[in-house]
Amino acid sequence: MTDTGTPGPDGSGSANGAGSGEDAGTARGGEGEGRVRGGGTDGGGDATARAGDGIRTLPFPADLSVWGVGMQVGPMEPGRTWHADVPIERVHRIDFHVVMLLRGDPVRHMVDFTEYEVGPGELLWIRPGQVHRFSRTAAYRGTVLIMQPGFLPRATVEATGLYRYDRPPLLRPDPARLAALESSLAQLEREYVDTGTLPPSLHTAVLRHSLTAFLLRLAHLAASDPDTAREQADTTFTRFREAVEKGFATRHSVSGYADALGYSRRTLVRAVRAATGETPKGFIDKRVVLEAKRLLAHTDMPIGRVGVAVGFPDAANFTKFFHQHTGATPVAFRADLR
Repeated sequence: MTDTGTPGPDGSGSANGAGSGEDAGTARGGEGEGRVRGGGTDGGGDATARAGDGIRTLPFPADLSVWGVGMQVGPMEPGRTWHADVPIERVHRIDFHVVMLLRGDPVRHMVDFTEYEVGPGELLWIRPGQVHRFSRTAAYRGTVLIMQPGFLPRATVEATGLYRYDRPPLLRPDPARLAALESSLAQLEREYVDTGTLPPSLHTAVLRHSLTAFLLRLAHLAASDPDTAREQADTTFTRFREAVEKGFATRHSVSGYADALGYSRRTLVRAVRAATGETPKGFIDKRVVLEAKRLLAHTDMPIGRVGVAVGFPDAANFTKFFHQHTGATPVAFRADLR
């Protein structure tokens, strides 16, 4: 069995040796695996700023993955270093999914302007691109899973709701579901570290199956009723959501998305309303406002540049739009947070 180092809560890995640190991050799709034991590296690559917005994006630590596969799973424990140039109290993004199953004392964790208190037996699911921040005082204990979106086939991605940004990140399973999730996650971890009984290609295939089994259980937990479960598989809404995530900074028109996706406006309206209860325009605007809030709160970009970054070349139009949706001007919103 190969000892490679385990992912930190944010997906950073630790090489064998001494070290300390407790926190993690979020980002946009990634792959890798490993087992951590103290001491630290920066997790495989320099942190980068996304689209010049000033928020650091931490890359998936592929160099720490067992045989280079697109996931990592292992224990979260005290005694692990954080990225040296990214203090744990600073907000950041990651380029992959993070799922944390907590077992220690409750911790407070910020995800996109909402503080979540996560207790033992509860899970946090942070998706690529979300801005988040770990508590600088709490010790995160439990198991952490990180994964690249490309590690799983598209059908699995849709069935498990990997990009359901409308879903809250905090999940509270009942005892029976928690036991099943813990068993599934433990099996995934056993397969992850078992590099001696299968060749690399079969090892990767088994990991994909084990990961899919865990994520399907997680998706079932996140889907509170049969209607929600059906929404996860709705291809029209899935394609629209993905298109908005890629294009919200430059495209705000419902018709533009409908044309690009090959749907009628009416079809798009029906699909989005069924999945979210809101209109396509409301969904787009909500995503634009979230990004504007991220940039206003966590960067020093001038207000005009923030507007440009979310598709408003004219500062006055951006201010009007932001005020309409939040009840505050961009200047006032930033000032309230500082």
